[in-house]
Amino acid sequence: MRFDIFTIFPGMFGGPFGESIIKRAIERELLQIELHDIRDHGVGRHRAVDDTPYGGGAGMVMAAPPLFASVETALGESLADTPVIFMSPSGEQFNQQIARELSTLPRIALVCGRYEGVDQRVRDHLITRELSIGDYVLTGGELAAAVIVDVIARLIPGVIEAESLEEESFSAGLLEYPHYTRPANFRGWEVPPVLLSGHHAEIKRWRHEQALALTRERRPDLLNDDEHNG
Repeated sequence: MRFDIFTIFPGMFGGPFGESIIKRAIERELLQIELHDIRDHGVGRHRAVDDTPYGGGAGMVMAAPPLFASVETALGESLADTPVIFMSPSGEQFNQQIARELSTLPRIALVCGRYEGVDQRVRDHLITRELSIGDYVLTGGELAAAVIVDVIARLIPGVIEAESLEEESFSAGLLEYPHYTRPANFRGWEVPPVLLSGHHAEIKRWRHEQALALTRERRPDLLNDDEHNG
């Protein structure tokens, strides 16, 4: 799977993509990430990518010409078949279901905004989808793009063991159950006896009950499904 990320700060991605699971996925050629500096198509000596907004107002707005040029040059003929996703606080709320949907695609383009936003014509005629990672405002779309890449990359076959994905939060519509490891007694806090029993059916039942209780306490909105309410 390939991600094309359009940004004016490509250096921000060195840390998130240069460590751990993402790094190994890239080395194993399960994942390809290409960073495109929008300033390569900026205007003038200073490679400007922004300008003052028509009608006045505070801040600057990312201009349409550099963004269109950057995306069209990088994607070429693939533009027609590649989702161009804009990171925006007004976008659709990103979640595990959307991640699973996007993980089946061969290529995704992520556009990182800055300043007060982008020229509306970019959103109207270049962007195909807008996503938000939460109800807050970041200084730019780079961190949001890194989050989206991380979540989707874990779902690509071979990146993580399939069994591990099945047990995670949201995969079965519930938050994940508690985990324990050695020692069995730490400062007087003991591991629940059922986990030491060796009875797999009882352990499975306990884990489901714990996941259900945790979800009911913290995310009751996830319990609309009759399968969990029954």
